[in-house]
Amino acid sequence: MANFKVVGDSCCDFTKEMKEDFGFIEVPLTLSIGDYVVTDDDNFVSADFLRKMRASTECPKSACPSPDDYMKVMDCEEDVYVVTLSDKLSGSYNSAVQAQKLLKEEKGKTNIYVFNSCSASAGQYLIAMKIHELATKGKSFLEVIVEINLFIAGQKIFFVLEDLNILRKNGRLNPVQAVLTNVLNVKLIMSGTEDGNIYKIGQALNIGRALTKLAETVTKQATDCAEKILTITHCDCVERALSIKEQILAKCPFKESVILESGGISTMYANAGGVIVSF
Repeated sequence: MANFKVVGDSCCDFTKEMKEDFGFIEVPLTLSIGDYVVTDDDNFVSADFLRKMRASTECPKSACPSPDDYMKVMDCEEDVYVVTLSDKLSGSYNSAVQAQKLLKEEKGKTNIYVFNSCSASAGQYLIAMKIHELATKGKSFLEVIVEINLFIAGQKIFFVLEDLNILRKNGRLNPVQAVLTNVLNVKLIMSGTEDGNIYKIGQALNIGRALTKLAETVTKQATDCAEKILTITHCDCVERALSIKEQILAKCPFKESVILESGGISTMYANAGGVIVSF
């Protein structure tokens, strides 16, 4: 029996198999559009949420898990590794850290570590998988922490979205860039900074060219591909994900490639047609 737990907020986009076969635990965020509120868990239906987003004039919002939500899964005998959204994008990290501190104060529990992914979605998935790999191999608690922090520092994430308005309205994007994409129909190629913010690295006049530029960017920046996993998360556009995967693998022989469907929080920000790539 494993002597560790891998916990992630629901932006990790864990698959059903990961939860059932490997014991990954998801702590859900809550999403809302006006009076409509839904939990980002296994019952979340992407198509329903996208339909409500299109029909509403209100900006969708998210609420991070509470410290108590995290404490419920952290309070155990096993070593606990937690992977959260970048603290620049959500309060999830701070909530998990608060839970960690409370358990240390109340019960003296010290074998919990909260990783600020400085990323999201596909990036979080890769971190969680790497934790599981190292812990399964018998690495000590401290060894896993050191190696994962190095892994996070070297990780790359890129994305192209059809619509950047949600990021703009939630204060995650330069308003001028978002307006330009709407007025001129320009598509931006975005990336993550080392500390977990997002920024523009390129643009294109249509989504097809933007996705090609995204693939080209990955092939230029990917090193030691044979030792890495390529992860692509898509929101209601599996054909795009497959196309990008094909373009990348034609030039970069990653040891493995994974395509994921976006969960609730990823769906809210990526919107229909969005694609996120990490390695």
